[in-house]
Amino acid sequence: MNWSPLSERLRPREFDDVVGQEHLTGKKGIIRGAVESGKLFSMILYGPPGTGKTTIGEIIRSKLGNRYHFEFFSASLQGTADLKKHFEHAERLKKVGQQLVLFVDEIHRLNKSQQDVFLPVTEKGLIILIGATTENPSFEVNPALLSRCRLVILKGLNESDIDNLLKKALEKDRVLKSSGVTVCDEVIEVISQSSGGDARIALNLLDTLVESAAALDRTSLDLQVMNELSVLPSGRYTKKGKEHYDLISAFIKSMRGSDPDAALYYMLRMLEGGEDPKFIARRMVIFSSEDIGLSDPMALVIANATFQAVSNVGLPECVLNLSEAAIYLAVATKSNRTCSAMMKAREMVKATPNLDVPLKLRNAVTKMMKELVKSSLT
Repeated sequence: MNWSPLSERLRPREFDDVVGQEHLTGKKGIIRGAVESGKLFSMILYGPPGTGKTTIGEIIRSKLGNRYHFEFFSASLQGTADLKKHFEHAERLKKVGQQLVLFVDEIHRLNKSQQDVFLPVTEKGLIILIGATTENPSFEVNPALLSRCRLVILKGLNESDIDNLLKKALEKDRVLKSSGVTVCDEVIEVISQSSGGDARIALNLLDTLVESAAALDRTSLDLQVMNELSVLPSGRYTKKGKEHYDLISAFIKSMRGSDPDAALYYMLRMLEGGEDPKFIARRMVIFSSEDIGLSDPMALVIANATFQAVSNVGLPECVLNLSEAAIYLAVATKSNRTCSAMMKAREMVKATPNLDVPLKLRNAVTKMMKELVKSSLT
């Protein structure tokens, strides 16, 4: 019997089996079309964890004809020396009429110098690069390399996608079926909601729950049993990941849109994910001048006081301070006059960096200078 993780046991082997990425793997999908036509191109696969990047790579490998040779490279486990070995192999393959397709998992883990080694080999067509990343390529991938690849975005899986995937697992996986445990729909729903759109998390959580229930001789897995087992995944929020930038953006835009409920929601999402409360407080100090400014000068006072309170009080109590400030800033009248005036003044400075200060505005400390100032006023 296969005791590998459920996510591996159910890994799709065909394009039609990939969930939630029809724009890429469907009958008119760009990746499927490229593979089936034999016109594969260099690409960066960008999407949240558990959406099928590695799976798509595996399917591409299984579908390529004799013209291509497929190899995997793990950026988290291998380095530049290993890359050079792949490139040397690509040179040998070229002599026999084959082209190397190199799948680089977690390409964002390579520093910019390491990413630079791909420039000449992709430019000359020595290799076809397929990079996979969960991080925003605009920040994590060398712009020169990004310009040589097509950016392919994988969609986050919705609850319906996860729900169908879990039900399919219960129907087809022999290990789950042999456990003798029946899983109720409410448990499927909770797993789907708590997985954060990550199919790997959802499948492996289901696997763990069924295995744990079977070990306790339970024949039915309902909400009560699931709560007794106390097995739930943590969210996918990380302070350096995509969610970090997306949630702080949503928080700022909610305050700008005068929506205190949404502002509180996104703020608490960040805090529950482990975000530093000082980071949020600093953003509110900036927001108070940038988006409220002269329409309510007290906004800056409150935001700055909140930053001090957060520094002095700390978690968990400082969440009250942050909530109060977020609500105040969200409902305050908005004005960008301060920001606009500053930007226009900065443009003027760039246009006239050497403009002389008028005599009447100069610091007249000598008798001669005072006379010059006086004469300029007459």
